Amino acid sequence: MGTAATGTYTAKLTDGPLEGKTITTEFLETGDIRPRLEIPAESGGKRYLYTRGAGLEFDSTEFPERPTAVDYRYLEAIFD
Repeated sequence: MGTAATGTYTAKLTDGPLEGKTITTEFLETGDIRPRLEIPAESGGKRYLYTRGAGLEFDSTEFPERPTAVDYRYLEAIFD
């Protein structure tokens, strides 16, 4: 899955239908933060699209240049 090479961070969902929830996601293969996340709804049939916000948290001794948490803002619901 590439986790060891790229690592993970916490995505903090700051608004929208999933406001206040967090999920763990992987950095891109380049080591960059994901610009957007598509999160399946529990009921199925739709996904929530979140885009990267401005908030970053750093608290890692292993990779101090990489954030450990990133804010994401709600953009839209995508229906399957």
